[in-house]
Formats: sequence, C-alpha cells, structure tokens
Amino acid sequence: MSKPPPRRDPLTFTEVFDLPVAVDLRTAARALGICPHTAYRLIHQGVFPCPVLRVGGRFRIPTTPLMRILGIEERPVYAVDLEAGMDIEPDGGTS
Repeated sequence: MSKPPPRRDPLTFTEVFDLPVAVDLRTAARALGICPHTAYRLIHQGVFPCPVLRVGGRFRIPTTPLMRILGIEERPVYAVDLEAGMDIEPDGGTS
C-alpha cells in the first residue's frame, strides 16, 4: 500500500490556528505557499522568512513567528467582554 502524495495546497486559516508550538519545514512551507525544496534552499541561503531551529537532523519552525509572517496576530479574532451584562454588587458579589 503506497502513501498518498504530500499535500501541496496552502494551509487554511483554521489549519494555521491548529498548529502546535513548532512545525516541521514541510508544514511551514505549505503555510507560506512555497514548495519544500524552495524552503530548504532559502534556509541554506540564510533568507528563510522566519526563525529556524535545528533539532537533531531536522528543521523546526516556531509557529508564532510563522503566523506573524502570514499577518496573523497573536490576539483573539473576536474580543469578548466577559463581564458584560453582569451587575457587580458593592460587596464584590454578582446579582
């Protein structure tokens, strides 16, 4: 049974938010919309657009800088006022 070919389409917005703290180079390349070969070449030229960690014989890309390169902020998409609609009593209790 052969393995399916690796996905080449860019990551969706939802997939980006589900990423772990650091990703492998292929995932980072996919997020950036470049092929893995180009990503390796950029690393060896010292011009990959975000920090690259070498862990053993593998490259790992921290997700936070990757998200910044993609224009995604670290703050939540929707701001929610958790205390809206709650009346606070003078003694600190809620009604």
